[in-house]
Amino acid sequence: MTTDLRVLTEADWETWYATLELAFGGVAESPEERELWRALTEPGRSIGVWDGDACVGTAGAFSFRLAVPGGALVDAAGVTMVGVAATHRRRGILTSMMRGQLDDVRARGESLAVLTASEPVIYGRFGYGAASSQLKAAIDTSRVSLSVPAGTDDIRLRYAKPADVHDACEKLYARQVTGRPGMLARRPGWERLGLLDPPGERGGASPLQCVVAERANGRGGHGSEGYDPDGYDLVGYARFAVKPEWEWQGPKGAVHVRDLEALDPAAYAALWRFLFGIDLTTSVVARNRPVDDPLLQLVSDVRRCDIAVRDSLYVRLVEVGAALEARTYQAPLDVVFEVEDAFCPWNAGRWRLTGDAKGASCERTPDPADLALSVRELGAAYLGGVSLSSLAGAGRVRELRQGALAEASVAFGSDAAPWLPHGF
Repeated sequence: MTTDLRVLTEADWETWYATLELAFGGVAESPEERELWRALTEPGRSIGVWDGDACVGTAGAFSFRLAVPGGALVDAAGVTMVGVAATHRRRGILTSMMRGQLDDVRARGESLAVLTASEPVIYGRFGYGAASSQLKAAIDTSRVSLSVPAGTDDIRLRYAKPADVHDACEKLYARQVTGRPGMLARRPGWERLGLLDPPGERGGASPLQCVVAERANGRGGHGSEGYDPDGYDLVGYARFAVKPEWEWQGPKGAVHVRDLEALDPAAYAALWRFLFGIDLTTSVVARNRPVDDPLLQLVSDVRRCDIAVRDSLYVRLVEVGAALEARTYQAPLDVVFEVEDAFCPWNAGRWRLTGDAKGASCERTPDPADLALSVRELGAAYLGGVSLSSLAGAGRVRELRQGALAEASVAFGSDAAPWLPHGF
């Protein structure tokens, strides 16, 4: 078999994307979804593998800015649209695409690559570690109530057409990004993802709805950032759909929450209280929330919230030194890592990391190592959601200097659990 790996051209996009769809089961996306992903595709960062005239492999990358512990936004490659034709699997095509892609990421000066995995087993061998998780909840609102904080009743809620308040909601989202590792600063075009609502994908639910949370600003005239001429500031929003359902005994509808952001506890609680109280419904379903979501502290009975947790964002350190310097650390740290990285050998060897809450430095060193691990473990721990101690308990980090593990594990932590609010 002779194959050719080459950078995607606009003329080849349809053939390339059809290969991707076939690799994921052959079900065509809606025209709305397809048009959005075509608009977001960066051809210069996308590659295909061709066998003659047939495209048999696809991989792409988005240019992202990722929040890391300490609040910095780091340039990162968002690896996406990876697929291999079923006729050409087990022939090294995926490995060749990962090789070419990571070389390109390095050449662009990006220290991180991130992805969401269709199958978790695939990407560990390329150095990606599972760095964040997402929480799913299916809450029985007929039996679960909320205990809300002071000030909740001061929040005004109103329905708004999602498109009408979209710009204001995006500004609020942008204010949230640096406060939680794993969130993405949305570049132009990505704001459209929040409004994507193909009728054929609703599964019997309503069109996308939106409720905004507002607080009187006491100034009269325009609120913050010119939000409202009646003297209100936007302090939160929720996008959701309602799926009606009826039983012999009565209504049993479900509220499906897509997005919910709020600037303070009162606005946050007001939005959830509204969602819990929508008429003709008995459940609220949220499929992607942070694992430390304050909702878990508001509910009266967490056992009836049907909580489940799964892996979400995978992180790959493309340049170990630059990546470790880009974030800050919760406690003073001075540790030497012995890093194994067979796929990107420029990372292999000893690195001295010194840092604290103000900044960090990471340089090569001949000094003896304190901890030994692979780049996959560094990726898993990078956002502060997976402790080095837990990885050591699984035999994936080795302590070579007594005390180094506890020191590093505490320093790598994050006050807020890392979270990816949407896929890519």
